[in-house]
Amino acid sequence: MRRQRWDGPAILVTLLLCTASSPVAAAEPSPEMIAKGKALTETGDCGSCHTADPAKPFAGGKRIATPFGGIYSANLTPDRNTGLGLWSDEDFRRAMRFGVRPDGANYYPAFPYPHFSKLTRDDIFAIRAYLATLAPVANTPPASELRWPLNYRVLMRLWNFAFFRPGIFEPDQNKSAEWNRGGYLVEGIAHCGACHTPKNFLGADKQNARFTGSVVEGWFAPRLDGTERGGLKSWSVEDIAEYLGSGRNGHSHADGPMAQVVLNSTSHMSDADVHAIAVYLKEIQPVATEAAVTAPSSTQMASGEKLYKGACIACHELDGRGAPRIYPPLPGNANLQSENPASAIRIVLDGAETITTPRAPNTGSMPRYAGKMSDQEVADVVSYIRNAWGNAAPAVTAAEVAKARK
Repeated sequence: MRRQRWDGPAILVTLLLCTASSPVAAAEPSPEMIAKGKALTETGDCGSCHTADPAKPFAGGKRIATPFGGIYSANLTPDRNTGLGLWSDEDFRRAMRFGVRPDGANYYPAFPYPHFSKLTRDDIFAIRAYLATLAPVANTPPASELRWPLNYRVLMRLWNFAFFRPGIFEPDQNKSAEWNRGGYLVEGIAHCGACHTPKNFLGADKQNARFTGSVVEGWFAPRLDGTERGGLKSWSVEDIAEYLGSGRNGHSHADGPMAQVVLNSTSHMSDADVHAIAVYLKEIQPVATEAAVTAPSSTQMASGEKLYKGACIACHELDGRGAPRIYPPLPGNANLQSENPASAIRIVLDGAETITTPRAPNTGSMPRYAGKMSDQEVADVVSYIRNAWGNAAPAVTAAEVAKARK
């Protein structure tokens, strides 16, 4: 019998060529991975910033105001021409981890990549997998409207060098697993510091004043540290969890931008994750003291008391205690006693509508007083409720109210 010759090298070359010309298709993400990505996307409240038209969710184009001009959010749908359809997983990872576009240009930090950088690789790809399941929408967002010279993206390289330190969240081995989970969410995908930490003149977080509150869209995102008056010292872990899950608790109601965060994000989160966030927030120690209070004059307090008795006691009662979870109590109210009165002024001017969530379906509302009170009257009544019943907060001026009206 004739022995058949085996040409090993030739066969190996053939196999290699076949492999090179026939790439292996990437494994389809599992339903569990997609569900995880959806939960993370909700935790990050991505839909709020990336949806300009409710009929086109995640298609981008929403204007985001910054102190330096307007920025329009990107299209996150898998459209091949205007969205993420042609992005590779590595493109998406670089955007989330380093704030870099597929073409190598830098994003502006209105896209909170300094926070998203803290996510694990698996979580980044889970978000990517979920976004790939969305309906593709063709939508090209407008160009940014930033003032010179910030309209040159290349300057972001200098910004990143000065203020951006990429890297995933590092667990603290001396803390519980729940605390570390809460820290991972707060510091990462939930990017709480993006609103609740003041910024320097270049728009970077002031690291020596983390979670001490900041102005957002004409509202004041309050302190999340454990300060006495304007922080979370008087709130328990359960209070914080209830607020995030339902939009209200026995101390306060969510309004303004925070109401949208609750509606679109935290009310959809698992009880375990909400509780973990509450555990982490409750342990944030004050890094800066509250400013000394310049109390209102006796004349302003008397005027404010008169206005309060004429317009507010029907719901909030003479002693300010109201009806917790329907009409928020005013004594000891941390949000009301914030150093910056922007939110209290905004609510008196525009009124308020209690958001409804599955955990808190009952409604409540407060009328607007913009057309019923002058700037001085609004200043007086806000100063009064910020300093009555044991409260203490800086006096409000008519000029501050006039600025808020604009």
